[in-house]
Amino acid sequence: MGTHATRPVALLACLLLAWLAPLHAATLSRVEPANWWVGMRHAEVELMLHGRDIAALQARIRHPGVRVLGTAALESPNYLFVTVAIDDDATPGGMAIELLDGDAVVASHPWRLDAREPAPPRGFDARDAIYLVTPDRFANADPSNDSVPGMREAADRADPYGRHGGDIAGLRRHLDYIAGLGFTMLWPTPLLENDQDQQSYHGYAITDLYRIDPRFGSNEDFRALAREARERGIGLVMDVVLNHIGAGHWWMRDLPGRDWINHGGRFVPTNHRRTTIQDPHAAPEDRAGFTDGWFVEAMPDLNQRNPHVARYLIQNTLWWIEYAGLAGIREDTFGYADADFLSAWARAVMDEYPDFAMVGEEWSDNPAIVAHWQRGKANASGHVPHMTSMMDFPVHTALREALLRPDTWESGWMPVYEALANDFLYPDPDALVVFAENHDTTRLLAHVDGDLGLWKLAIAFVATTRGIPQFYYGSEVLLRGPKERHDGLLRADMPGGWDGDPASAFTGEGLSPEQREIQDFVRRLFNWRKGAAAVHHGRLVHYAPEDGVYVYFREHEGQRVMVALNRNDAATPLALARFAGALGSARGGRDVLTGQRLGLGDVLTLPPRAPLVLELE
Repeated sequence: MGTHATRPVALLACLLLAWLAPLHAATLSRVEPANWWVGMRHAEVELMLHGRDIAALQARIRHPGVRVLGTAALESPNYLFVTVAIDDDATPGGMAIELLDGDAVVASHPWRLDAREPAPPRGFDARDAIYLVTPDRFANADPSNDSVPGMREAADRADPYGRHGGDIAGLRRHLDYIAGLGFTMLWPTPLLENDQDQQSYHGYAITDLYRIDPRFGSNEDFRALAREARERGIGLVMDVVLNHIGAGHWWMRDLPGRDWINHGGRFVPTNHRRTTIQDPHAAPEDRAGFTDGWFVEAMPDLNQRNPHVARYLIQNTLWWIEYAGLAGIREDTFGYADADFLSAWARAVMDEYPDFAMVGEEWSDNPAIVAHWQRGKANASGHVPHMTSMMDFPVHTALREALLRPDTWESGWMPVYEALANDFLYPDPDALVVFAENHDTTRLLAHVDGDLGLWKLAIAFVATTRGIPQFYYGSEVLLRGPKERHDGLLRADMPGGWDGDPASAFTGEGLSPEQREIQDFVRRLFNWRKGAAAVHHGRLVHYAPEDGVYVYFREHEGQRVMVALNRNDAATPLALARFAGALGSARGGRDVLTGQRLGLGDVLTLPPRAPLVLELE
């Protein structure tokens, strides 16, 4: 009798479990972004929810001023996209995102709405000078995070392509040093998580777009870096990657949709034919081969034509600006991403932060290709750009060429002179970022074979021509690297950034006389530049180079600066009659590098293989 009685009960229990099973199958493990802010112009946010079997569920948020507008799902059953509207009078605070199967809550996850901090600092412009750092190679102030359990790559300072242990703590420790050199903007290469098997130090294969790599520090450490930099008059520029992710990104284990990654997640290399974007004759296949191809196999190429990918990337950028109080963005591999998306992304940022600044990397020597992306350019293609700035690769290439070419009628300084003549192509050439080297080129000192005179000429030009100068860390203490590009070696460790280093850029201990001289040259030049209104705002008037000398003037509201760059090995007499229109009534000037006052008669003797920067009187 007892046996017969238990059978219906067991059957009922099985039926009940089967009915309840779907309710318990769902999990919710991740919501991105994890918070937003009251009062943003971007007040409708699409949240990416990830968990097991959630795509068919409904979402609910019960919080004053927050409403769920709708949901969407793609091919994966493990993602749900939830669009949330935030009223201007919404109440800041925590809340739960609930997932419902019918009327039953089967999963929930905390979410937060914050009050906004004061407006971010102004973006960078020609008043600024940018100090570019590869963080893993700058300074290691927290050895405890050099290798982190669970991360694929451990530290190995002996490997040029390995992680060396530099971190955010090292950047924070040496902010006074950077400010003391005269720089007003700090651009670290990407600090977001790069959980890759190898070469993760450079940061460009991101595996979590909302997380600072724990081997660099934490999100809060990054925000503290921005705050402490602002206290020293330095803005923080974040290196953003929109084109691709790292192969170790958690998406790659469970793609939200079939077209989330170009070519369905299969490696097809880009053809690098960047001219196809503007070329009216380009074959569509070539254009697609440029934008849809992968940069390298370790960097899956994102499909920004997918509206959920596009919204995710736009919101991610806005989130970091608001979270950290950024002063600017440098966007990597700019033209490789979808052009319409790039326009929408930049417009969204500038709509939210009208005083912000962003610079894009379009690695082309053709100024027409670079100018295509700058805000205000009227393009025949109809593309409407919103980038305030672009990296000035045409002038970069011309400068490096000019330093080494023999001085003939069409050589010497002529490549620089003619490159600047193309400024009519740009809506705002004064907003371009000018540089002699960066983390992807050979070091300037290697390029000129250790010639300190040529090195000084190049840096003086970068600091005084039109645009925003960018300087690469360690060059002030003569980091050189190989003549041919070798990324791991040119991104060398900063002397003094590690305990036990025999010399220190930060204290001066153990530096050679030449290193001290160059460091002092950089310090004097860029600290002077901070107060040089003529360089910040003045128009550029340059004279055709002659006899190894390139002369130009900057003038603004009565302040005038004369720059003479002498490539010759000997002191060179410069007849001044040719420059009477620019000199005006000036009868002398102060050499900003030596403090010496020089008279201006008929002839000015230029020092050999050196720049002369004169504040005219």
